[in-house]
Amino acid sequence: MLNGFTPPFTPSGRSALLPAPPWHYAGSVLSLSFPTDRSAAQSLLPDGFGQATGRAYGHFCDWQATTDGSELLDPAYAQYKEFFVLIEAERANGPGLYCPFIYVDQDISLVRGLLQGWPKKLGSIWMTRSYGLDHPAAAPLQKGSRFGGTLAVKDRRLAEAAITLSGQPGEKLGFLAIPTFALIAKPSLLDSPDSGPKTLAKAKIEGVTAGTFHAGKGTLRFLESPRDELALLAPLGEAEASLGTFAMTITGAIKA
Repeated sequence: MLNGFTPPFTPSGRSALLPAPPWHYAGSVLSLSFPTDRSAAQSLLPDGFGQATGRAYGHFCDWQATTDGSELLDPAYAQYKEFFVLIEAERANGPGLYCPFIYVDQDISLVRGLLQGWPKKLGSIWMTRSYGLDHPAAAPLQKGSRFGGTLAVKDRRLAEAAITLSGQPGEKLGFLAIPTFALIAKPSLLDSPDSGPKTLAKAKIEGVTAGTFHAGKGTLRFLESPRDELALLAPLGEAEASLGTFAMTITGAIKA
């Protein structure tokens, strides 16, 4: 018998790209809230999701993830970085966020995301790290410290952020504060190739904990690409920013 939650399937199941949930995450999150063109944002929402507010969020994340703790002893399986944008919409029960674009630098995270409906693609993501020291290279979490983030896909830079901390407490922004949804698709090559049904869903999340968040302001810029359409959500003004640490456990997904 062949076993494994995902391919490759083997008798032991050990070669599978990833095991079944629960998946535990902890990381540093740089969040940016920015105005964007409302009609462009609306065009990227699933039918019936809600009305775009003209507000969007960008998140640069430096994550560490594990299932049973074993990945922490082999960090190449645990660590990854990602960047994603979320569109804010007004829904019947209040605001909700939808993810049209997300980029990650790890195949394990890519497949975890696709299973949840997050439309992950491979990219190169970098973000400034703080080491909690009073030193020019340590990016201390204090007024005046500057932080940046970049995304490149297929050798093309698609996003770049630059913020300066204000020295004030920050707020949880984007997915850290507002219900967030994704579209799980089931494409298949069986019989006639078809993209299959699409189901709006959100993650089942437990064990949420967060550290201190630090406020800032800055800029977020999206660059044009011949394939990726991230620039449709180009920021129209200054971004409000927040930097902090966050942890959660994902146990599955539920239909919206």
